[in-house]
Amino acid sequence: MKRVVLIAAGLVLAACGPGESGVDDAPTGPADAGETEVAAANEVNGVTDTEVVLGTHTDLSGAIAIWGVGVLNGARMRFEEVNEAGGVHGRTIRYIAEDTQYQIPRAISAANKLIHRDKIFAMLMAVGTPTNNAVMQEQFEAGVPNIFPGSGARSMVEPFNKLMFSQHGTYYDEIRAAVKYFAEKEGRTTPCVMYLNNEYGLEIVEGAQDQAAEMGLEIAEMAAYKITDSEFTAPVIRLRGAGCNLVLMGSVHRDTILILEAARKLGWDDVAWVGNNAAYGQVIADQESGSGEGYYAFVHMAKIYEDDETLTEVQRDWMRRYREKYGEEAGLPAMEGYRGADLVVVALERAGRDLTREKFVAAMESINDYTDIFGYKVVFGPDDHKGVSESALSVVRNGRWVTLDTSISY
Repeated sequence: MKRVVLIAAGLVLAACGPGESGVDDAPTGPADAGETEVAAANEVNGVTDTEVVLGTHTDLSGAIAIWGVGVLNGARMRFEEVNEAGGVHGRTIRYIAEDTQYQIPRAISAANKLIHRDKIFAMLMAVGTPTNNAVMQEQFEAGVPNIFPGSGARSMVEPFNKLMFSQHGTYYDEIRAAVKYFAEKEGRTTPCVMYLNNEYGLEIVEGAQDQAAEMGLEIAEMAAYKITDSEFTAPVIRLRGAGCNLVLMGSVHRDTILILEAARKLGWDDVAWVGNNAAYGQVIADQESGSGEGYYAFVHMAKIYEDDETLTEVQRDWMRRYREKYGEEAGLPAMEGYRGADLVVVALERAGRDLTREKFVAAMESINDYTDIFGYKVVFGPDDHKGVSESALSVVRNGRWVTLDTSISY
């Protein structure tokens, strides 16, 4: 009997030193009521003669821990390289991580601690749409930049705010691109949506609805579910009954696996299941039942494999070093974490020794010629903090992710 590989709720966090992970539930008071964003930004919290302190609230043991742990490991790998080489302008980088378990109350508590007690310089790669949305107002009132959140929600970049930077496209854009691509390239013109009923999932719904309306298509059916749900037979039957030949998914790894397994058991194989960056992991491709075969994902970076002959020596060496350090092959979260940390290092170098948040933001905006070690460009400007505007399309074939296109938009 074939088994379904599920993501364990309690992932072991690697490379996490004492006092640098876990949630502190004893928050301090808020910032002074009269403090303005600009004044707060110029206080230079998180900067001493010897270090720069960054922080993150992220999921290290909850429903999307595969993202939180991977991103954190990738970032720490890059920061350790920099620190071992003497830091940036004589300062080492300290990165404090707080576990939210993808829960809003824990995210609020964690952010409060990071901002007011740890007095971080910037929030870096905090994972989760609802958790980011819950803390950003307080964060910006304290002048703390939100750098490269682990979320593709439009609220991470819109409306424009000098303190917000992203390093990947939005879920909304990815799903609009998916509707257009599959309608035009494969004639799949009866779309349905299956989504997690939170702010992240609603981004998928809006993207699908808007693109369908623009193309004169109708969404045949929609099915919402909760993060705690584990039985998906009934909603999958409902979608099949609506005649869907394309299902846009607002899911994360665990539920994607369960949904695809339900479809496999029902024998529904004449449909394209299409997800996005939030549900793009090797764990989906690894399903022994084969339920992940043919699953598509629109993403901002495509996964690479150590045995791929097309890898550059730099990429191959990075993959080797990551495996040696963490005991597993690097996935997209680790790639994103490493790149995000590297971009921060570039900005810190450009900002100079006399570091302020204002200079850091200006340095970030000056990055218009950056290509990461994986071959992807990230471009910012004074009025553009999105970083990336195109998506890559990948599909699972024979237990591996295969990249079909690296430049798709709508």
